[in-house]
Amino acid sequence: SYEKICRYIARESGSVVVSVGYRLAPEHKYPAAYEDCLNATIHFMNNIEHYGVDPANVIVCGDSAGGNLAAAVSQTLAGRSDLPKLRAQILIYPGLQALDFNLPSYQQNRGIPLLFRERAAFYVLQYLNGDASNVEEVLEGSHIPPDTRLKYRKWVSPD
Repeated sequence: SYEKICRYIARESGSVVVSVGYRLAPEHKYPAAYEDCLNATIHFMNNIEHYGVDPANVIVCGDSAGGNLAAAVSQTLAGRSDLPKLRAQILIYPGLQALDFNLPSYQQNRGIPLLFRERAAFYVLQYLNGDASNVEEVLEGSHIPPDTRLKYRKWVSPD
């Protein structure tokens, strides 16, 4: 489904575009998709001269769940001294937090298609363990222990 857009980006930007066909949930639970993306990126960067790419111009990109994966791969590679440094990451409507589904953005957009608040929680559970029976608990926030909520309140809060 991404072939046309990848070809367009490659053609218009004069770039090499590598699209990873990672394993999908619920058949393949976390960390399968992350490992696929990380391994593909490391392989690409280890063989970068084969692709004719300047090692200083590697960008990781993804949308939706792929945005989450791009962010995770970028964070993992940030501390690697054996690979070229990534130039940037491009995250297009990434799913980056599942601690609190009651933040203002979830409330303001709760009824806007395509990814309703309940559906976002459902997909997070599918991605993590394939069991979506706890959607209500996740939407209420009871899936996060109080001490963890306090620990991350600085970064994940309505303020």
